[in-house]
Amino acid sequence: MDPVLLTLIAGLIGLAIGVAGMLAFRASEAQHRARLDADEPILPKGAADVLSVVGRAYVIVDGIDGVVRASPAAYAFGLVRGHTVVHRELLELTARVRRDGVIEEHQLELPRGPLGQGTIIVQARVAALGEEYILILADDRTEITRTEEIRNDFVANVSHELKTPVGAISLLAEALDDAASDEVAVRRFAQRMHKESARLSALVQDIIELSRLQGTDVVQRGKPVDINAVIAEAVDRNKLPAESKRIEIVVGGKIETPVYGDADLLMTAFRNLIDNAIRYSPEGTRVGVGLRSRDGLAQISVTDQGLGITPEEQERIFERFYRIDAARSRQTGGTGLGLSIVKHVVSNHGGEVTVWSQHGQGSTFTVRLPEMEAAEEDVPVEPAGNVEKSAHGARRHESARS
Repeated sequence: MDPVLLTLIAGLIGLAIGVAGMLAFRASEAQHRARLDADEPILPKGAADVLSVVGRAYVIVDGIDGVVRASPAAYAFGLVRGHTVVHRELLELTARVRRDGVIEEHQLELPRGPLGQGTIIVQARVAALGEEYILILADDRTEITRTEEIRNDFVANVSHELKTPVGAISLLAEALDDAASDEVAVRRFAQRMHKESARLSALVQDIIELSRLQGTDVVQRGKPVDINAVIAEAVDRNKLPAESKRIEIVVGGKIETPVYGDADLLMTAFRNLIDNAIRYSPEGTRVGVGLRSRDGLAQISVTDQGLGITPEEQERIFERFYRIDAARSRQTGGTGLGLSIVKHVVSNHGGEVTVWSQHGQGSTFTVRLPEMEAAEEDVPVEPAGNVEKSAHGARRHESARS
């Protein structure tokens, strides 16, 4: 046979084999894609569109609780890791829904991660999705729940704190009535009643002050504030209690750049800090107030010469109604809210308040507030005369180391 013809036949055979192989490969690939498509979860029509706008974290699990789809928020909350639902409580809910076919809804407190004590509180709603899948919807309620707990604790604390002066006034009134013929006893009881009524008035005023500043939006209502004028006003309002204990208030330094905020609230905070230093300083000593600018921050320090605060107590002194020495606080007229007010005001202004103290060497409370940027300084600065001098603020404000 002609060699050329043999070569041509061999080429045609090779081409046919190649075409057959390519067709077989494409058929195999098509079958593989079909298998993959069959493995994809088929959700009820419109379910994916609804879940994309529902605004909650969601997880879809199959018949054996394997995760077939989950939102980024579900991973962020730590509800899902890989293709697994992390928390046993959620799996128990899916099992009940799968068994009973009834929607389950519960508020759960779940660990945020495998380490540490952090938790997340979620409102979980679990329901069947189609015939095969279970849908878990989770709404983060952590912040709302903790705010409610703080509010309830605050109400309980206020009720408890009010009982003491109210009860004392009631008992003193009875004693005063029984000792009407004893002039010395009447005077003694009257002095005690005056002290308890002053304590009650101070507590009510601090509660009003705390409620007022919690409702103030510093961002919306703030103005450039001359912090030097605020400190001068706070010192002036503490002159009377300082003079009664022969304590000298010394102010040093100056802050050239204004801060952005509410001058009245800032004055309240610094008045509380200075008043606190006076209360816990021995007679005939000195309270120092230092002002300086550093790294774009206005730094104000208030130093006393008191007994000092232990490291354990330093962690709690900014809590509402916390007192280092309850008996001494009663003697000084402290309400336990002064430093809580300070911390709240400073936090609302984007700053921080810290304390340094050693036993027998007094304490220094330092407030740091962000100064205004150069571009913002064209706004008129609120002068000291605009700091509100209300009737309750002009008198001595009863606050205490909380």
